[in-house]
Amino acid sequence: MVDVNHQINAVRRTIGSRTLEAGEARVLTISQAYDTDLEDLWDACTSIERIPRWLMPITGELRLGGRYQLVGNAGGVVERCDPPKGFAVTWEMNGEVSWVEVRLSADPDGRSRIEIEHVAHVQDEMWAQFGPGAVGIGWDSMLLGLSLYLASDTSVPPEKGQEWSVSPEGKQFIDASSARWAEASIAAGTPEQEARTAAETVAKLYKGE
Repeated sequence: MVDVNHQINAVRRTIGSRTLEAGEARVLTISQAYDTDLEDLWDACTSIERIPRWLMPITGELRLGGRYQLVGNAGGVVERCDPPKGFAVTWEMNGEVSWVEVRLSADPDGRSRIEIEHVAHVQDEMWAQFGPGAVGIGWDSMLLGLSLYLASDTSVPPEKGQEWSVSPEGKQFIDASSARWAEASIAAGTPEQEARTAAETVAKLYKGE
């Protein structure tokens, strides 16, 4: 069983922007702390043997300059690697390229924190229709998988995650995640009605409705 409210509340979410050479980009940041040490968190996030236990199968070379592929999802190139503090990769999917940076740190309470920053050029029309939840719900799901894995040291097969996502509990999680991303979007300056309408739209998409 997943404590949906606990997981949703354990995650921090913010929306920002950044000016790149190609123009203005959206910046989505998500983070969560876990009851493990920094070295273990680093290994869970970078080991080609451990990543499939909480995320999905992965192929390639997980080294500086190496190319990776999350099976059925994004792929890209490892652009920076600074163990155990973090790494940066390109995030290539459906012909689009964005950038992901993963930062790891120790919290004052002794836990270890992962912070994921996703930078992407998003057309205004797409943002207005779906908002940050288009990728944010996916990142929330990834942090949930990592949380379940680190708490139990038990693998979470992708097919089990897919089954759970269409269960009543899974749909509750999607709705809650989408609502929190709407709040982050509103805090970043998006008109409230626009943000909440986009959240409803993207939640239905994730739930297959």
